[in-house]
Amino acid sequence: MAGDSAVPDMRLELVPVPVSDVDRAKVFYEQAGFGNVHDTQVTETMRVVQLTPPGSGCSIVFGTGMGPITENGPRLD
Repeated sequence: MAGDSAVPDMRLELVPVPVSDVDRAKVFYEQAGFGNVHDTQVTETMRVVQLTPPGSGCSIVFGTGMGPITENGPRLD
């Protein structure tokens, strides 16, 4: 419609989470009830782990070798 400024539906589907230890983070989130786990070693230096909180349409992703997503480590300050 002309002049309609309605905002289209937006969905948050994937949230990158910086972690310092991929295996430890994966265990933590699995123990917290996250499921639908995808853990893929894409190359020797790239690993992608994706998990979904119970009842959510949004997942988290972390791993190694994914450029800015994994180069920015967790902040401790």
